[in-house]
Amino acid sequence: MRPFLKWAGGKGQLLKAFAARLPEPIKESKAIPRYLEPFVGGGAMFFYLKTHYQIGQAYLFDINPDLILCYKVLQQQPSALITQLAKISGEFAQKNKEERKAFYYKIRTRFNKQRQTLNLQVFNQTWIERACLLIFLNKTCYNGLYRLNQKGEFNVPYGSYTNPRFYDPENLKKIHHALQDTQLVWGDFEKAKEFVTKESFVYLDPPYRPLNATANFTAYSRQGFSDQDQKRLAVFYKEMDRRGAYLMLSNSDPKNEDLADNFFEVLYQGYRIERVPANRSINSDARKRGAINELIIRNY
Repeated sequence: MRPFLKWAGGKGQLLKAFAARLPEPIKESKAIPRYLEPFVGGGAMFFYLKTHYQIGQAYLFDINPDLILCYKVLQQQPSALITQLAKISGEFAQKNKEERKAFYYKIRTRFNKQRQTLNLQVFNQTWIERACLLIFLNKTCYNGLYRLNQKGEFNVPYGSYTNPRFYDPENLKKIHHALQDTQLVWGDFEKAKEFVTKESFVYLDPPYRPLNATANFTAYSRQGFSDQDQKRLAVFYKEMDRRGAYLMLSNSDPKNEDLADNFFEVLYQGYRIERVPANRSINSDARKRGAINELIIRNY
């Protein structure tokens, strides 16, 4: 299995680093009795663990309603979603370059207008269409970026890809099966509190703290994710540590830009902080995409 969306901050390239740092009881038993991911995003970590380990109970959270909606559609009605993706993919393929661009903006407008009347509380047929539109926009927008303006509208421009691949039916079916024993929750990471028990494994992948003023890609929700939210997350981390959970957190390393920036050393003093190399995949300037360090913070 692999993520069905391209998501800013996706963890595909760091999975081996994470796997090497899993708690010893998990590595030895190849089992995770209870797994929680308060910022599921593209789900790379969950799909990796679901493939290689036996997961008892899984709880995935995200504050992005469209993302959780998409997961729920895959969980409950993958065939209907695959049918709609095939249709929109066929329409797009028949158009020339200029027609594709116009089609993209037509779909984007439709996606934003739909939000005004969407019932996010009860599963309905509109969810299937919306999941299809989200996947289409994700595969055809610039850099696969999900970004909202202050009105809560998706505002990423067209990406001009030559031959975007919208979906992989077999992968979506595997994801459907992986989600059958999984609880999906739309909301802030603190909602995970009620589900964390002793020896739960919790992987935290919050919107990364921007390295500089021009690198802020944290607007995955209208609210964004500020330094105050990072501090609130550190309080959550310490509380779950006291509860006896295994905790692994990833974030950007401020020292890539400023060696004197000890923001995370202060927040997570007393915990295990490691730096691992990663490639920056999303930046408006292609020259600035390359190897940097990221942080892995553990309580074990």
